[in-house]
Amino acid sequence: MLTYAWKTGIGLQDVDGLQVSVYLRELAEKQSSGELSFGDVRIRLDEYSHTSGDNTYEADWVALHIAERLSDDDFSLSTEMFLNIHRELFTGVRVDAGALREYNISKKEWVLGGQSVRYAAATELADILEYDMREEKSFSYAGLTPEKVVSHLARFTANIWQIHPFAEGNTRTTAVFLILYARSLGFRATNDAFAQHAWYFRNALVRANFSDVFADVTETREYLESFLQVALLGEERELTPLLARMDSVSA
Repeated sequence: MLTYAWKTGIGLQDVDGLQVSVYLRELAEKQSSGELSFGDVRIRLDEYSHTSGDNTYEADWVALHIAERLSDDDFSLSTEMFLNIHRELFTGVRVDAGALREYNISKKEWVLGGQSVRYAAATELADILEYDMREEKSFSYAGLTPEKVVSHLARFTANIWQIHPFAEGNTRTTAVFLILYARSLGFRATNDAFAQHAWYFRNALVRANFSDVFADVTETREYLESFLQVALLGEERELTPLLARMDSVSA
């Protein structure tokens, strides 16, 4: 039986259409049962020969790094922590691990019928990220119901994801940051929401940050809130990616 950390690390690779290798799953099972340490897994994975062009290389290493990171509750609500998480997840996988992107980006999104969210300009990344962290630090959750807490977390999560400070790996970094932050607030949900519905999570983030007045589409956090109600409150809701797709986009 895989631990929550492993299931989440493996499942989150789906946000970029990646799959881990069978070998990594075997190592994860052994680490979960106590047969191997994370150090043992790193050594064996380093010795494993991924075939040329095999995208399981990225998936395997990032899944391992996520599992390691989620096995430790160490967290601070800061820009430095956000950058460090990206660095931890993508060290050995990307040369720009932990570095802010230096160019503007756009990404065609299935849930938007090929359109893109408008991400933050490269010249403003550090300032906007620091602003959002500062605003969140000043927010008080005192007296809020769990549902209101989740609603605010959805807003904060959507905001930092929209910045898209890295060239790649933003959704996986945001997910790990969110899980650790939620733990620091007292949430202890250990269900499989991130493991089984990572693609929905990404689509929900997209819908929370896209508007098109000519297509009568406004940004909405309803899908992201539904996801977090499952992930953090343990509620039962249907999390089908198609539900988040714009009505103006044909299936």
